[in-house]
Amino acid sequence: MPRVIVNGQELELEPGERINGIEAAARLGIEIPHYCWHAGLTVVASCRMCLVETGKVDPETGDIRMLPKLVPACQTPASDGTVFVTDSEKVSEARATVEEDLLLRHPVDCPICDKAGECRLQDYHFEYGRERRRADVKPFHSRKRELGDSVRLFVDRCVMCTRCVRFCREVAGTAELFVRERGAHEEIDIFEGFPLANELSGNVVDLCPVGALADREFLYQQRVWFMKPRAHVCGGCATGCSIWVDQNQDRIYRLRPRENAHINRWWMCDEGRHGWTYLHDAARRTQPQRRVDESLAPADWETIDRLLIERFGASERPTIVVSPMWTVEETCLAVEWFESLAGGATYVIGPVPGGGDDIRFPKGRRGSNDAEPVFTISGEKCPNRSGVERVVEALTGSRPMPWPAWLSSLDAAAADAVWIGGGYSASPFEPEETERLEAVPFVVVQDLFAGALDRIADITLPAVAFPEREGSFVNRDGWLQSFEMAVRPPMGTRSAGQVFWKLLRRSGLFRAESVLRELAKEQASFAAAMPPVAETGVRLEQAEQPAVVS
Repeated sequence: MPRVIVNGQELELEPGERINGIEAAARLGIEIPHYCWHAGLTVVASCRMCLVETGKVDPETGDIRMLPKLVPACQTPASDGTVFVTDSEKVSEARATVEEDLLLRHPVDCPICDKAGECRLQDYHFEYGRERRRADVKPFHSRKRELGDSVRLFVDRCVMCTRCVRFCREVAGTAELFVRERGAHEEIDIFEGFPLANELSGNVVDLCPVGALADREFLYQQRVWFMKPRAHVCGGCATGCSIWVDQNQDRIYRLRPRENAHINRWWMCDEGRHGWTYLHDAARRTQPQRRVDESLAPADWETIDRLLIERFGASERPTIVVSPMWTVEETCLAVEWFESLAGGATYVIGPVPGGGDDIRFPKGRRGSNDAEPVFTISGEKCPNRSGVERVVEALTGSRPMPWPAWLSSLDAAAADAVWIGGGYSASPFEPEETERLEAVPFVVVQDLFAGALDRIADITLPAVAFPEREGSFVNRDGWLQSFEMAVRPPMGTRSAGQVFWKLLRRSGLFRAESVLRELAKEQASFAAAMPPVAETGVRLEQAEQPAVVS
């Protein structure tokens, strides 16, 4: 087995594995500071922050022969017999010199910079920089430039790592950014008439190691040390990106990608990044309602629970339209309750919003990786269609009917009580669809906002959005990811899991993990999900790629 030595510690590599000094050290828990290097981008070795001592073990004598000069760890392969020294006096002096040089030309405006608290220049200064500033503090000019609708450039803060430029060329494939001028006058800029407007443009903010690139929607909204990051899964499409939900006092301020080598690597799309603001919309439903004298009136949950049990318990042809926004656990409880009813239940998969074809990245030229998509924006705009279908099929023996097929076949004899699940950011139910549902004697609608179905609904229930849920999603490729609630929903709101938990008369509070454990015991296809791995997810099995059903 190939062996690499880092600061006297040995690391074994797989045969044929190719990593660099930064990656080798990281596997041993040793940090090599860096600005320009990123695992998802090409190597340029321009910042020189990762300089280390290196050498080679003589295979015959076992002696170590070190090179006389420092080398960038990002550009140095870790092959059999390679030796890295990252903590010598020579290396420490080099790092301090790089930090000092950057700070000579940096505004040091940390009190007003959005990056303060998560800035690498700031962190590395305290960790690797000099104890005292040897140069005079000079007045600075904070020049700003709009790169696009969502990103602002603070020119004087830039350390010219060029991560953003390489990302736009190599991953997004749009190359809007470039380096203008030369030497000490270098600046990041856009080509005239071509603003930064690709589907992944927000990732340049995450990539920027300092405060040069800022998200215009998040700018000046919240200090990062006040926010509490919660690991979660994006509910914007069937890719199911692993994300961080940054919130303070149950108010979301931003979403960021969470590294997951199996699903989204290091990226997320702008649609998912900025598409959460509907959560704090004042028009959201927060209270159940029942129809009284031809109009909907507020009702308490005890009354609603009693009505649901009475009407569905007496139904001979109950139907549930399971939302693809629901979690695996919520679907499991819904099926369990409907299977307990006297009449044979019909299961329908709710409307699956479609936004066109899949968009695959990278689009740029990256040699052998050119044919390997590392990130996909799914045309299917819901997080758990696959999980809902799997659960219904596992527990009932057949897959749920698609919404359009069921609606077209609906008549007066098809259903006498229908539960329509939601959780959509924008209602997919069209006004003409309500005409076919008018013949149903009892209709329950559970969604985030009022919509066309309210006209014929006998009961309306508030719903929760994806950051307000706990549970699991199964993405388009069969990866199950479990997550905790990131923020609490509005007061008075219940998730679908909480509603069915109460209807099943289970004691205590709804806990998604306990439901998933029950499902895993009964269904072998979900056994791999126990215990759930929140960081990366668990692959259930290869999933087929169905056509998007709108």
